[in-house]
Amino acid sequence: MANLDLSSKRIDLLPFMVVLLIVAHVIPFGSCVDEDCNDFLPWLGNKAGGEISSLLSIGKSAYGRALYATKDIQTGDCLLKVPYSTQLAPDNLPPEIACLLGDEVGDVAKVALLILYEKHLGKKSEWAPYISRLPLLMEMHSSVFWSDEELEMIRQSALYEETLKQKKQIEKDFLAVQLVSDDFPEQFQHITLQDFTYAYGLVTSRAWVSSRGVSMIPFADFLNHDGTSDSYVLSDAGRQHSEVIADRDFAPGDEVLIRYGKFSNATLLLDFGFTVSCNRYDQVRVELNVPQHDALYTQKLEILGRDRTPRIKDDNEFTYYENSFTVKKVGGGSRWGKGIPQSLRAFARIMACDSQQELHDLAKEAAENDGRLARKPLKNKSRELAAHQLLLSEMSRLIKDHDEHIKSRAPTPPTLREKSALRQKLALDLLSGELRVLKSASAWLESYCSRL
Repeated sequence: MANLDLSSKRIDLLPFMVVLLIVAHVIPFGSCVDEDCNDFLPWLGNKAGGEISSLLSIGKSAYGRALYATKDIQTGDCLLKVPYSTQLAPDNLPPEIACLLGDEVGDVAKVALLILYEKHLGKKSEWAPYISRLPLLMEMHSSVFWSDEELEMIRQSALYEETLKQKKQIEKDFLAVQLVSDDFPEQFQHITLQDFTYAYGLVTSRAWVSSRGVSMIPFADFLNHDGTSDSYVLSDAGRQHSEVIADRDFAPGDEVLIRYGKFSNATLLLDFGFTVSCNRYDQVRVELNVPQHDALYTQKLEILGRDRTPRIKDDNEFTYYENSFTVKKVGGGSRWGKGIPQSLRAFARIMACDSQQELHDLAKEAAENDGRLARKPLKNKSRELAAHQLLLSEMSRLIKDHDEHIKSRAPTPPTLREKSALRQKLALDLLSGELRVLKSASAWLESYCSRL
């Protein structure tokens, strides 16, 4: 793998001067300019063989590095273009290392190993100007970095279990890549689980998916998140580059933001290490089980397994089990309870059945229509009421748990370390957002039950 040492390699003067002019253009923004990155755009422009962006400069914000407009930007302008050749992807791993990694090792783990490989090269790495600007471990707050005590703050959320699950996956990937890295001691020295978790967290928080798989995109990953933005990183496999198109106008000095995805605070905290107050995409996991003492226990499990109402796949959700459901905020004027999954209501209707005939009628209804189980309200209003009262009871229980846990958190003492104080706030944002969702669902269910 070829190495690029900017101190010894001859750089073509013209593209170098073009990019220098880009950097010089940002000086008027004073204190927001990140002077530590003065050599970054020249390096990136030289590596790309052309201009990455003439509209953006690297600066600092409350959330770390950020990108700011250097001139007027109009809606629809192309903010930046980063060629695939300047991105870190699994196929950048040296062939002799890549061939030893089995299919069970995913792209995230491969790019994490690649980062560790390039970090070990230090200034000899052709990616050194980029690698050296990645966040430090102490600056990362994804929940996989939280201590057991800190994770207790979010036990009421599905994020708690999802974090433990991701930690196990990281440990599994670590054992696989460790076997490979041990065969190349000069390239890796000794990789610890902490080293690998750190690199893994860098990838989950900064990489994008393209035709090359999971890719780290220098410069583009300095863009911060805004859940209301319609701009995001686009991958153009035909032209072999990633780009971002402006969704609004920006004046010189404005921070330019994009949307990482329609992510709940749970997903943002797991993968990126931050939350958004009053996040419009917040959601809650609700689990229901058929009681084993139910006289129709076996029959209900059979009909649920055979005719379960299909759920629309949401790539932004966590991995849920068959008896778990994603509830989103229900609007106050929602007549149909949009936000409460049809599959959840169907599950409750099955649970409310108290005769073999009722179960048979539901299965027949599904067969005669589009195959969805308990799509329509139960004809027996008392059973329909029982089904939704069951859901209301579960929502009330979750509301009580969240509310008590939030109130039990002591106010953050002024002497608390900055990292601990920040993570307490993140936990509060997460649980408060889920509580709002639960209360909206509860209010709708109360209204529905009253109408019955």
